[in-house]
Amino acid sequence: MKYKRVLLKLSGESLGGIDGKGIEVSMLARYSSDIKQIVSAGVEVAIVVGGGNIFRGLSGVGMGFDRVKGDQMGMLATVINSLALSMALKSAGIDAELFTSTAMEPYARYYVRDKAVEFMQKGGVAIIAGGTGNPFFTTDSASALRAAEIGAEALLKGTRVDGVYNADPEKDPKAVKYSSLTFDKALADNLKIMDLTAFALCKENNVPIVVFDMNTPGNLLKIVKGEPIGTVVSK
Repeated sequence: MKYKRVLLKLSGESLGGIDGKGIEVSMLARYSSDIKQIVSAGVEVAIVVGGGNIFRGLSGVGMGFDRVKGDQMGMLATVINSLALSMALKSAGIDAELFTSTAMEPYARYYVRDKAVEFMQKGGVAIIAGGTGNPFFTTDSASALRAAEIGAEALLKGTRVDGVYNADPEKDPKAVKYSSLTFDKALADNLKIMDLTAFALCKENNVPIVVFDMNTPGNLLKIVKGEPIGTVVSK
């Protein structure tokens, strides 16, 4: 295996299926099947899930919400998604534990890095919810932070496209896909892969980002084996 410990970042919208709203049970089952493949292959896995399918804090500002309270609602949305994913993983026969950045017993365990890593080393999937626990930080930033904390060898960003392009491939048929990129090139070309805080964390801590199509079954296993799937962003 190329990667023995990874952090998988999933968007909340991906759990909502085609509409990107709510939670689609079939998507949970599909993702759980792919995650089970890499866990069964001996890969240690942590997961961070967004909350945009339920509520996005920043969008609430336009509706009159206070930004801090809106972000807190968004963080709670990630906990709902993570609870759903943990149940789906357990249904697939994979031990999963939900950790949260703020205390939420009895729904989840308070996140402590060493406890999450210990759980992963025993073959369980550590789902880390609640963002960073602070407003003004996205779940991209939270996933970068957790990836650095747990010593992940890569941050796998599961999306609906098969990598990073120099233009929107859905709008521009001449868009060119990158197989690999440096952090500096991605920043210089303003390629919106993750937010700047997440990018800085990954660059400073030498955590490569792999952007790939999570909706193609088997891609996750191919990536951890080292097959050229998606786009790798590194130093």
